[in-house]
Amino acid sequence: MLPKYWLTWIGVFIMYSISWLPYKFQIILGRMVGRLLMKIGGSRKKVAQRNIALCFPDMPIHEQETLLKKNFESTGIALFETGMGWWWPNWRIKRKFKVTGLEHLEQAKKDGHNTFIVAMHYLCAEIIATGFGQTHPLVIFYRPHNNPLMEYFQFRGRGRANKYMLGKKDVKGLIGAIRDGESCLYLPDQDYGRSRSVFVPFFAVKEVASTTGTLIFARQKNTKTFMLIPQRLDDGSGYTVEITPALEGFPTKNDLDDVTRINQEVEKAVLRKPEQYMWLHRRFKTRPNETDASLYN
Repeated sequence: MLPKYWLTWIGVFIMYSISWLPYKFQIILGRMVGRLLMKIGGSRKKVAQRNIALCFPDMPIHEQETLLKKNFESTGIALFETGMGWWWPNWRIKRKFKVTGLEHLEQAKKDGHNTFIVAMHYLCAEIIATGFGQTHPLVIFYRPHNNPLMEYFQFRGRGRANKYMLGKKDVKGLIGAIRDGESCLYLPDQDYGRSRSVFVPFFAVKEVASTTGTLIFARQKNTKTFMLIPQRLDDGSGYTVEITPALEGFPTKNDLDDVTRINQEVEKAVLRKPEQYMWLHRRFKTRPNETDASLYN
């Protein structure tokens, strides 16, 4: 209970208390919070605005602004979904979820294949981790929180319905889990820096730092790669999670082709509900050459 964590404790208490309110009320409240965050603006608004403009240069300005507004509303909702995912009882979460495509994973396992699942940073990720985990527990590769107290809640919240969590540096741990026949989840769609990255297209940006880490896992012997695509339903009834059939002809031995393929699969998933994607991340921070001008100036 050190003083430096008091604000964190207050925030967690508020999040926990609100999580018990009716679901649709939390959705409405989340939209309101998102609009407030957008009005406050700041660097994150500029980042999201720039990302949308870079990815959709042919989209009319007024449509870009509409997408930005909806994205902030979705960001506000995601704050409350975190509390739901971490603390809702199992029965309450189950009735909000519909999972499709599990037969693809199950058939692969029956055929003796290992299963590697690629997802993307959809804003509803926290509740998805619990909702999908109740149906099919996963081993999740993730980035630990910098705040030790938040990391405690994040680790327990995300892991409550899943097998276990592995920090982003534990590559050997995830390889071992894949070889042990676990369904392992990995999110490759952020800028992880120049190391172990290649520069390939992502939406309209031609050279984007994209991790080759995906290939370390996808190329494990006898492993099939699947996409996990979540969605928050517009009618307020809950969520869907789809597991696609295994990616055909993937991976190859060509890093550029394979990472480009992953980016394309992420693009297709994002386009289903672009307002629900995490546009607030500086996805294009790392440039092909260190002397290149920043895309965020």
